Amino acid sequence: MSMSSFLREHWPEYAIECCALGCFMIAIGFFVTAFESPASPIYRVIHPSYLRTVLLASCIGLVLALLIHSPWGKRSGAHMNPAITLAFLCLKKVHPWDALFYVVAQTIGATVGVVVVAFVMGSLFTGPPVQYAVTLPGPAGDAVAFAAETAISFALMATVLAFIGSSRLIRFTGLAIGCLVALFIVVEGPLSGTSMNPARTLASALPLRMWHHLWLYLLGPTLGMLLAAQLILYIRRATPRGCAKLLHPHNLRCIHCGYCPAQNATTPRTL
Repeated sequence: MSMSSFLREHWPEYAIECCALGCFMIAIGFFVTAFESPASPIYRVIHPSYLRTVLLASCIGLVLALLIHSPWGKRSGAHMNPAITLAFLCLKKVHPWDALFYVVAQTIGATVGVVVVAFVMGSLFTGPPVQYAVTLPGPAGDAVAFAAETAISFALMATVLAFIGSSRLIRFTGLAIGCLVALFIVVEGPLSGTSMNPARTLASALPLRMWHHLWLYLLGPTLGMLLAAQLILYIRRATPRGCAKLLHPHNLRCIHCGYCPAQNATTPRTL
């Protein structure tokens, strides 16, 4: 199949990835503004910063789990993250053209999401201390932030692969990922801001033109998730079980493994 054929046949999945990550960024923007802007009523009522962080992390984790389990997430696979898509590409579970269009769609969706929040919330979101919900290294510096991003991204991808590779656990993938991300925001947030998503950080950095630390958020998550994929290949000596979808319902087509509900059978595509 040519590039135009992939675009013509799989554009609904690409559009879903764009919209899903856009919605996630809108949720992040609104929640960060609500919990961290001094002008927010929530900020004035909830004084302990650690309590606001826990509530913020819980809200973000819940939205992520809902998106993964939503009809959108079940259709596209709910990657919503270029690093996850590239890890699945490394495992040969995503066609290169699909991976390219997923990454482009995710980047566009994240950027549009940030623009929407900036338009609606104005200076509450764009000004300090929120500043477009940008992710920045903590006081420990860039090296620690890079190592932390790599480590938590490795853990996230390893969890994804463990759950989607089990017929018993796959139904809980969204819940597990949502809880894990919430935990990382609380525990690891002071080190790097807990991105794990190159598109997420790029979208927030673009309007601020904040390029100095961007490299570690582009490379760290990607490296961590690729390492998780390679470790699974090494341990199992073969491509791990499961498709490139975080959830794989039997009533929806899958552009990754070729599943077609009309045929009630799987027809894996040659990558």
